[in-house]
Amino acid sequence: MRLNKYLSDIGYCSRREADRLIEAGKVYVDGVQAGLGMQVEEGQEVRVGKKVLTKTDAPVLLALNKPRGIECTTSKTVKNNIVDFVNYKSRVYPVGRLDKDSEGLILLTNQGDLVNKMMRSGNRHEKEYLVSVDKPVNEAFLKGMAAPVYLKELEVTTRPCVVEQTGKCSFRIILTQGYNRQIRRMCASFGYKVTKLKRIRIMNICLEDLKVGAYREVSRKEMKELLELIKDSSSETVRKNHEA
Repeated sequence: MRLNKYLSDIGYCSRREADRLIEAGKVYVDGVQAGLGMQVEEGQEVRVGKKVLTKTDAPVLLALNKPRGIECTTSKTVKNNIVDFVNYKSRVYPVGRLDKDSEGLILLTNQGDLVNKMMRSGNRHEKEYLVSVDKPVNEAFLKGMAAPVYLKELEVTTRPCVVEQTGKCSFRIILTQGYNRQIRRMCASFGYKVTKLKRIRIMNICLEDLKVGAYREVSRKEMKELLELIKDSSSETVRKNHEA
């Protein structure tokens, strides 16, 4: 299989991160520096730096209630990165992103194929958020947010989505995309500023009463339901998976 897929499948990193490591000259196959697109066969020794890689013992999927201030990156050079924050016993990496100023549910796993099937925008999997803004919500705002919104900075138009008012200055929104700071940009286009953004659901996995900063292993029942939901999803490598 392709080397980047191998690194993803054994739980070392995502395919995108694997490509970065290969481009940086840090990956070796049987002692030879690897190149992008390289194929690897069973029995070959794959090494990143001085570390020889092996398959992980078991698949891992964690649900974390991410606090504000934590960065969803695997880079050890970034202060408050999510991998160091969780400090799990084996290597895991985040499924998609949740920006530094946002909080709530994010998943971490050692399964690269799962990441791509869940986060690829074309698969249209739901993510649900609770949002507070700086002034009262009105009907025009709700209808505007639910309709396609052109985001000038990204030169993209969002898909129609579900929006429901939950309070004077708050609402619930369900997206099937994950453009960079999408909800914040959508709100800004109508003259609103987000004061709090919390993700409470990714597909069938809910935040529920998980405490801020705590994580739990996804249950067997949840995992079974999740695999059923993604069974027909494309696993084409995710190139952009920034979140709201």
